[in-house]
Amino acid sequence: MHTLIVSILTALVAGSAAAGEREIRQAVQALAPEAKVVSVRPTPIAGLHEVVLDGPRGPTLVYASAKGDYLILGELLDVKNRRNLTGERMDDLTRIKFDSLPLGQAIKIVQGNGRRRLAVFSDPDCPYCRKVEQELVKLKDVTLYMFPYPLPMHPDAARKSRLVWCSRDRAAAWRDMMLNNKLPEGVNPDCDHPVDKNLALGARLRVEGTPALFFADGRRLPGYAEAARIEQMLAAAEGQRGK
Repeated sequence: MHTLIVSILTALVAGSAAAGEREIRQAVQALAPEAKVVSVRPTPIAGLHEVVLDGPRGPTLVYASAKGDYLILGELLDVKNRRNLTGERMDDLTRIKFDSLPLGQAIKIVQGNGRRRLAVFSDPDCPYCRKVEQELVKLKDVTLYMFPYPLPMHPDAARKSRLVWCSRDRAAAWRDMMLNNKLPEGVNPDCDHPVDKNLALGARLRVEGTPALFFADGRRLPGYAEAARIEQMLAAAEGQRGK
């Protein structure tokens, strides 16, 4: 469990908070000075408040009683309407501006007419990245922006990323590496590359693992997903653009 959450839970249960938004803010802020209380607002459940924290690891969503003496960790579900209210809220909190991404730092792969857009942070030595690549090739009418994102736990991933970037056909080299485990030959990996910039970009976006997918509506999908799930989110993003 996140240490920030544990510290807040322990102290709130001890009964240090008083009633009301101001008291909840003060109690949480005092217990977690490294985080910022972004908002406190009522939920559909009487007496239960949503508390959004922004800390070193990004947004955290918890629920507090009206008196601030209880904290609830977990997901809030709307049973009648079959909605995950916590999931929807986290989607909003972690949403990015897709058009702000430096797409020139990515390997561009066009499938079909390429009308839809998807950015992917991927590590050449991440097993789940290779697995999701098999799902990405199934997508139709999408432009993929593959950001080489070698994690520190894979010491050779940065070299492989540079080899692909320095290849004449980056898209083909990337696919050959991820799908066929074949590295480009006769390539000088010391060309001008964006790998370090991508690592800095990922840190700003709080990409802590790979693969990490970002859709045109700003939503993210961390980890492996099958093509059907990715397609569902692509369609939703396209629908948002049409509004």
